[in-house]
Amino acid sequence: MSIPKIFISYSHDSQDHKKWVLDLATRLRGSGIDAIIDQWELRPGDDLPHFMETHLADSDYVIMVCSDTYVEKANKGVGGVGYEKMIITADLLTNIDSNKIIPIIKQSGTHSVPTFLKTKLFIDFSKSGDYEFSFDELVRTFHGAPLFEKPEIGNNPFTPVEEIRPEKTGDALRELMAIVVYDFESGEDWSSYRGIVGRVGISRIMLDSLIEEAKEKGLVTQDSDKDLRLAQRGKFYAVEHKLVQA
Repeated sequence: MSIPKIFISYSHDSQDHKKWVLDLATRLRGSGIDAIIDQWELRPGDDLPHFMETHLADSDYVIMVCSDTYVEKANKGVGGVGYEKMIITADLLTNIDSNKIIPIIKQSGTHSVPTFLKTKLFIDFSKSGDYEFSFDELVRTFHGAPLFEKPEIGNNPFTPVEEIRPEKTGDALRELMAIVVYDFESGEDWSSYRGIVGRVGISRIMLDSLIEEAKEKGLVTQDSDKDLRLAQRGKFYAVEHKLVQA
């Protein structure tokens, strides 16, 4: 897995603010992220515009730490922040779908971002009590590991049972049990023998042999009408063979 590279853009508001950004970058690096800030990279005599252009271009994401001073400088286009804004807005004009810019709010009582970032979703670091939650959200974004995954789409609950076909696996007993387990999970106490005949796609002689095997293993019981019921051991079978989610 590649290591995400993150460039952190911020304004030098105060020593406390610079220390906050330094601590954030340090912790990001400890979380498997190549965080880049000027405090580590620049030395007296280095070319500031070149540093900005290089890292803004080759980073996977850009964090913009939106303090009041940062927002003011970005909107006025002054200082290093203004220069970064010029580079970023030029990039956005040529890449409208770009989502590499992530504003984070570092203000007290306001949630302002530079005008050119108004449409971007931000992560709120304005409340110290919510820092851990916000940091977790930031790291998950960089690693592509969202807290909530979109669930898979299940079966249509109104599809007639007869239309359900088990997945062909080459294991005939498992395919039979998949039908019985499906019926049980759907709220049916019994699996109709006639319904099974129409769903397994094998001869009745083969089906009867499979049912006998399932009965011998204690996976199902069968009544006088030949209908099947899932036994307790069959429930364990279902979990073991991943016919249901454990």
